[in-house]
Amino acid sequence: MSVIIHPDVTEKSMKLLETENKLVFVVARGANKAKIREELEKLYEVKVDSINTLITPKGIKKAYVKLPPEYRAEEIATRIGIF
Repeated sequence: MSVIIHPDVTEKSMKLLETENKLVFVVARGANKAKIREELEKLYEVKVDSINTLITPKGIKKAYVKLPPEYRAEEIATRIGIF
């Protein structure tokens, strides 16, 4: 089972991408931060600075992933196909 389900593409996530160098993903409900970090670093070949997670009232788990300054979230989003 994959930890990362798909990127979250909303107005808020696009704003975070541009202003705070953060990517937002919908992740598996049972995934912890260590598993999310490991899969992101392996899939997209980036370092992860920090991860914050939340579970929405609908039961969807989201991961807010902050990248260090040497990696551009916009470049990663382009590779994923968000832009």
